[in-house]
Amino acid sequence: MPAFCVSIPARELRGICEQARARKARLVALWGSDETTRRSGYALHLALGFPSGLLWLSVPLSREDPHYPGIADIYPSANRMQRSTADLLGIIPSADADRRKWLRHGAWPEGAFPLRKTVEAAARFAHGPDRYPFIPVEGEGVHEIPVGPVHAGTIEPGHFRFSIVGEKILRLEERLGYTHKGIEKRFEQMTLEEGAKLAGRVSGDSTVAYAWAYAMAVEGATGTEPPPRALALRGILLELERIANHLGDLGYLGNDVALSFGFFQFWRLKEDLLRTHAQLFGHRYLMDAIVPGGVAKDLPRGAGESLTAHLERIEREVAALKSIYDEHAGAQDRFIMTGQVTPALAERM
Repeated sequence: MPAFCVSIPARELRGICEQARARKARLVALWGSDETTRRSGYALHLALGFPSGLLWLSVPLSREDPHYPGIADIYPSANRMQRSTADLLGIIPSADADRRKWLRHGAWPEGAFPLRKTVEAAARFAHGPDRYPFIPVEGEGVHEIPVGPVHAGTIEPGHFRFSIVGEKILRLEERLGYTHKGIEKRFEQMTLEEGAKLAGRVSGDSTVAYAWAYAMAVEGATGTEPPPRALALRGILLELERIANHLGDLGYLGNDVALSFGFFQFWRLKEDLLRTHAQLFGHRYLMDAIVPGGVAKDLPRGAGESLTAHLERIEREVAALKSIYDEHAGAQDRFIMTGQVTPALAERM
């Protein structure tokens, strides 16, 4: 996909985003950068995805007043990215935007911005108070139910504030970011080889996806072309990772509607696949298999046929389990009409 980069003044940001939205472009990412070491100020960056390619907008901001017009009313998904950028860099959206903190959680004081170049990577801050202004819902019969941030499973922490009347959920507000690790700052201190290992550990069960993205960035910056076999192996690794994650998710679907049989069967299939990963590539979750320039692990000779047979067996068992999910009255009662998102709402978000 071709990418185009353009620098624009802050006053033109909203107009361009409105035009992009009208043309069905989606917001891919929003982030900031500290350009003060280049005798400049700060910059806000957006990536907009069009059918014809990617548009990278860069908005220079002054060192003294790094404010910009917020775009969360145009692209609702920008809300958390704007708040994260404010927490980390002090790049602040307009006054009508949501300015509540997102990542800080009292881990560093208000007015300190860890991703600024003036902050040392080894800096430590005293943990301060952590008061978060949830948006209240009022009315007759409204109850608030807090869930988390500590959960019973091994999922990452998150706080969910439900406002309900009976069984009807009026509002759900999430607060995440509890496991913010300062990864961006760590990257600044690392070599490309060290960065590759860190990228593969941003999210353990998506190590291939993150490692490949990092490798592509390094290869693009250095003009490196990976060998064709390495690209093919990357594709195989990514598909294996995707299948393993989908098997786990299908099991969780059963678990969430009290069909524990489905949970255990899908996780049995996932465990078998993870063991195959370890046998073929040396790691259950395929860590460190992808490196800038190629791959660090090759598929053993003759392993292709056994891997294909294993995947065909998974396909047959998934088909059988699907029929159980489809025909189980209790599961269907809980699945049908649950969590519906209309195409219009999905497009607006």
